[in-house]
Amino acid sequence: MDNYYMNRALELSKRAVGFVNPNPLVGAIIVKDNKIIGGGYHEYFGGAHAEVNAFKNSKEDVEGATMYVTLEPCSHYGKTPPCADAIVKNKISKVVIGMIDPNPLVAGKGIEILRSSGIEVTTGIMEKEIMKTNEIFIKYISSKQPFCIMKTAMTLDGKIATSSGDSKWISNEKSRAYVHELRQMVSGIMVGIGTILTDDPELTTRRDGLLSLNPTRIVIDSKARIPLEAKVLQCDEKTKTIIVTTEFANKGKIEAIKQKGAEVIVTPSKNNLVDLKYLMIVLGEMGIDSILLEGGSTLNYSAMEEGIVDKVITFISPKIFGGTSGKTSVGGKGVEQVKDSIMLCDAEVTRFDEDIMIEAYVVKV
Repeated sequence: MDNYYMNRALELSKRAVGFVNPNPLVGAIIVKDNKIIGGGYHEYFGGAHAEVNAFKNSKEDVEGATMYVTLEPCSHYGKTPPCADAIVKNKISKVVIGMIDPNPLVAGKGIEILRSSGIEVTTGIMEKEIMKTNEIFIKYISSKQPFCIMKTAMTLDGKIATSSGDSKWISNEKSRAYVHELRQMVSGIMVGIGTILTDDPELTTRRDGLLSLNPTRIVIDSKARIPLEAKVLQCDEKTKTIIVTTEFANKGKIEAIKQKGAEVIVTPSKNNLVDLKYLMIVLGEMGIDSILLEGGSTLNYSAMEEGIVDKVITFISPKIFGGTSGKTSVGGKGVEQVKDSIMLCDAEVTRFDEDIMIEAYVVKV
């Protein structure tokens, strides 16, 4: 039954995808006499934590009950008081925890408070599943750099466009709808200037009537070539844009971009391009915990070469374009020998009708 109740808590936590960044997704269930009497989740950044919401939603007296919580209860004062103290105060008799909090401010301290107060504690229930749900948080809290997902869509013969450059649409409607779920998940979406010049995308999140948040739009543009009328330069409180450039950019153009409401980051140049490793540090300091990389082949290769990509999601459509001039999803120089390949692991396959989605993690060396 531990797995059953923990899974209920995990499903609750997923309701907050995209609304709590850079905080973790956390769900909690309270069980008494073999029935659920309360449940809650961390609903939005700065709001009450899952445990507090579970107490608030409880239908009966919680004294002597068991709490199932996906992440170790916090032990420090942040935007809210410590949840471990609330659990002790409410006289919970047992706490079942999915994973220990990797945040150094917690990291076992919450468990210590519970056990020192005579509360029975069990850990590691559905830990693998919960860690995957919180992979963005785990990367960010441990490195202060964004978790980067490279998303691509290609034909069965590996093309992202025809020889004439036409690419709409390779993937089907269900696949494209899922991309908006990915955009909801992250706090930043990154493309290169080539994508802006070719497609002029909005890079917003649209989820068929569901409440959505737009990730910060990040454009890699080493010489500030972006047209001032580009859709991504239509900024407001809910739709922010960062243009990332270098010392090669015209200072007058930079000021004009700022006048449009966008923020400009000037990074050191590396091989006459934006230094992506440096950029990840800056974005992390700005609180951007995750990036969906929807770039073209040039930016994708640079991101892979610089080692900033953590996860790859590729949609493969049963189409064949053929031709030698059609681009592939990762361009650049490429490796010269098979042994030098960028390796992926833990691959999973999902189908969207005829499309196949493969997600896998980059093996860090």
